[in-house]
Amino acid sequence: MARPTEEDARRRDAADAFPPPRDEFLVPPWDGRYPEVAYFAGNSLGLQPAALAGRLSEELEDWARLAVNGHRESRRPWVSYHELLRAPAARLVGARPAEVVAMNSLTVNLHLLMASFYRPTPERPLILVEDTAFPSDSYAVRSQAAWHGLDPDETVVRVSAPDGRLGSAVIDHLRAHGDRVALVLLGAVNYYSGELLDLPAITAAGHEAGAIVAFDLAHAAGNVPMDLHDWGVDWAAWCTYKYLNSAPGAVAGAFVHERHLGDPGRPRLHGWWSTDPAVRFRMRAVVDEQPTADAWSLSNPPILALAPVLLSLEMFDRVGLPALRERSVRLTAYLEGLLDRLDPERAHVITPRDPARRGAQLSLRCLGIPADDLEERLRHEHGVIADARQPDVIRLAPAPMYSTYHDCWRAYEALESILGES
Repeated sequence: MARPTEEDARRRDAADAFPPPRDEFLVPPWDGRYPEVAYFAGNSLGLQPAALAGRLSEELEDWARLAVNGHRESRRPWVSYHELLRAPAARLVGARPAEVVAMNSLTVNLHLLMASFYRPTPERPLILVEDTAFPSDSYAVRSQAAWHGLDPDETVVRVSAPDGRLGSAVIDHLRAHGDRVALVLLGAVNYYSGELLDLPAITAAGHEAGAIVAFDLAHAAGNVPMDLHDWGVDWAAWCTYKYLNSAPGAVAGAFVHERHLGDPGRPRLHGWWSTDPAVRFRMRAVVDEQPTADAWSLSNPPILALAPVLLSLEMFDRVGLPALRERSVRLTAYLEGLLDRLDPERAHVITPRDPARRGAQLSLRCLGIPADDLEERLRHEHGVIADARQPDVIRLAPAPMYSTYHDCWRAYEALESILGES
């Protein structure tokens, strides 16, 4: 089989039916063979949109010009700024506008939502997570169990899947032991392996067992299309700084299905922004519940931190997630074919082969070289930015908003060179 060439990769880019808006992002420079890095770490932190500096400048100018009056008189009034994100965020995750809110950070939102939806009883105390849950999620559910006076080691059930089919293992567990499960909380796309779970099937299985079903969408939002409302997911939360390119630590998002909105029997932790905005400035001592996901918000939104999120959502609305998903499938398949050419004794892909069971990430297990060392060599010797996960996995995420076939070829060439030497 002929060795893949740089010319072939560039021809693929030139003939791409959906060329990405790469020139709308600031790709880090590289002082090497190419002027820019090949960036595959958008599953950790997305690239900065080129228009962001101007957008932030507008908010700073309004603050300087209007001061407190900017809450109502700025070009995007701050008092209702978060409402600008509602509709595009809903489109991104397949929700209705009233079901979503931009607020806080991901783990804060997980805790606020668990405060409402994790209500353990002696008969049904368990929280079901994946054994490879992101550490922050694991810490959060264990602390929630302890907060309720329960033993985290007994309360948090970690489902593993030696065959690489985590979604099936979760469903099997729910069918066998779901009568004890109060909450299912899973990463929709597993951060380690890149597996995309069957969210509607898991939701149906969880509900059949009588459990609340929720998802961490950190690696799914902006990566794969979803229909949270139609699937009946109870709630979800996500960050916006990965595939959504919304700046380090940017404001996160949350979803609560409409059947739970306005439920007076559902406990919530309240703050000023929880109350009905129509009467907020009457300064009442008791909250006026509002029948939207805003009821879970607490404080007035941080405008300078929301501005990047709004810009990102505008970009996704313009480009369209379905088109991005189609390009992602093509791009990831090309990268997979290249990685399959590596010595199987040295490296192999652990992400599911079926495009329907993964997003824009391939996890590569590399033997004989520590993942951190490989990450460093990729970066410094070849200008390829990837992401190491101990002890031996390199994650490569060709984000369809800005990654190219040429980037994929560079990653393959770099890996082949380094693994061939070690």
